[in-house]
Amino acid sequence: MAGRAAVPEVIWARPERTGRGPRPAYTRADIAAAAVRIADEGGLDAVSMRHVAAALGCGTMSLYNYVPRKEDLYELMVDAVSGEHEEWEPSGDWRADMRRVARDTRALMHRHPWLPRLMSPVYGFSPHALRYLEHCLACLDPLETTYGVKMQLVAMINGVVTMYVVNELATAERARSLPWSEEQENAVRIGYLGSQVASGAYPRMAAAFTEDPGPIDLEAVFGFAVERVLDAFAPRG
Repeated sequence: MAGRAAVPEVIWARPERTGRGPRPAYTRADIAAAAVRIADEGGLDAVSMRHVAAALGCGTMSLYNYVPRKEDLYELMVDAVSGEHEEWEPSGDWRADMRRVARDTRALMHRHPWLPRLMSPVYGFSPHALRYLEHCLACLDPLETTYGVKMQLVAMINGVVTMYVVNELATAERARSLPWSEEQENAVRIGYLGSQVASGAYPRMAAAFTEDPGPIDLEAVFGFAVERVLDAFAPRG
């Protein structure tokens, strides 16, 4: 394909467009925006060089002059939505700022449900991703530890958020495919679970339900998971 490299390279080290000819008709931002729109509407599997080229009004082969590989297109997409991360003046409370990072990342992934599939360290070196990582490290200035440990903390927060959102999205997708309401299914399943626990075969589970018989608060579960990660990095006094 035109512009395809024979050796590994980082797309950010390439000029915006290769090849001879007139001034480039599109920027990487244009291409990324088109791809993101397609993914938001039809999912990641709907993204192809052909579909992006059609959205831009150019030929598929012409697009390869700007983006040599589909992997590069994915990297442009991740960078584009990474630019939506909000940056704020660090509060001085590293735990509070990391909670905010977790909430904001979760919201970003819900705006772009395809994003968890592309969460990879390979895409962590784009301009917007690097700026946001620098912001996260600035928020961690009050935490007295090495930058290596701080990087681990950011990575673990991202990992917990990603897995939590993957489960949320899968649950929502399954609910949409049911021939009955989610409430109806939950009622049937809870009724069955209650009968099994009441049978006496699961005494520890019975004790657990006795301690907290109420419905699961998913927001509280998310907050609890984040807090446990922060606890692991808190200084030992």
